[in-house]
Amino acid sequence: MAVMGPPPAVADVRRAVRLALDDLPSGSLVLVACSGGADSLALAAAAGFVAPRAGFSAGLLTVDHGLQEGSPRRAADVVRLAAVLGLAPAEALSVSVGTEGGPEAAARRARYAALSEAAGRLGADAVLLGHTMDDQAETVLLRLARGSGTRSLAGMPARAGLYRRPLLGLGRRTTVAACAGLGLSPWDDPHNLDPRYSRVRVRERLLPALEDELGPGVAEALARTATLCRDDADALDGWADAAYARAVVHDSALSDIGAVVLAVPEVEGLPAGVRRRVLRRAAIEAGSPPGTLSASHVLQVDRLVTGWRGQRRVEVPGGVGAVRRYGTLIFARQPASPVS
Repeated sequence: MAVMGPPPAVADVRRAVRLALDDLPSGSLVLVACSGGADSLALAAAAGFVAPRAGFSAGLLTVDHGLQEGSPRRAADVVRLAAVLGLAPAEALSVSVGTEGGPEAAARRARYAALSEAAGRLGADAVLLGHTMDDQAETVLLRLARGSGTRSLAGMPARAGLYRRPLLGLGRRTTVAACAGLGLSPWDDPHNLDPRYSRVRVRERLLPALEDELGPGVAEALARTATLCRDDADALDGWADAAYARAVVHDSALSDIGAVVLAVPEVEGLPAGVRRRVLRRAAIEAGSPPGTLSASHVLQVDRLVTGWRGQRRVEVPGGVGAVRRYGTLIFARQPASPVS
């Protein structure tokens, strides 16, 4: 009699997890960040199946943001489910969510801080996140609306430090089907339907409207665009790193106050995409927060290179300014003395 395999969606998720972990040595500890929703629940179930067969240990972390009534109870339910899925250790992490940058950004910061702390404490080799192709498409649209550059349009990376996203090649329909195939009942977070959140509006209104007007496959196309943008951004970033190293002028007096000095002749002949990356990095090294340093700020600094007419100091976030003096660009928190 033929042996029946798992449902196709279950097999797809397991395969994605197996490929995401194929470089880890035997004995590694992998933790799954699981909210109890379909995406992370399917991921957790797959990790519980794949890990022991690959010689790993797999555990579970769930984050209680404390933003909804009954959230501690739901977090406890997810922890109890870990034993059914073959995941240990399993912990619920309680966090305090601030307000800076809006509720979505504040919750994200609190969540990642808690996950990173737990991963370090438990000695994890990787933390798996349940973001899917649909999440990637939403991210690209949100960043496109903000006028982001190639790096931002590259979306979420499949790997970033300890974090891995095995499901970026699979759609949300697959994770829902995987949970159904395994008899698992995901929890539907009411925040995922709250139109006050920009990501929810993209998910519930914008993407469906695009598919109605342009036909199916929009999410797949956007995710594919993110991959192409990431390849391009990686190449340009590597070029910019080498150019930055050549352009930096080592001045001990200015370095002591945290200033960064670039030689204008080393940057003015670079392609715009590379040159602006070099300028952005210099501003960040001098103390400008990357989250608030926009493309328009960098463009203003770029004019000190490409359209030099004796302009005054250009201010960028973080109290940092850029000024051109005697063939150099000086990035500093205070107006710098001329450099000969």
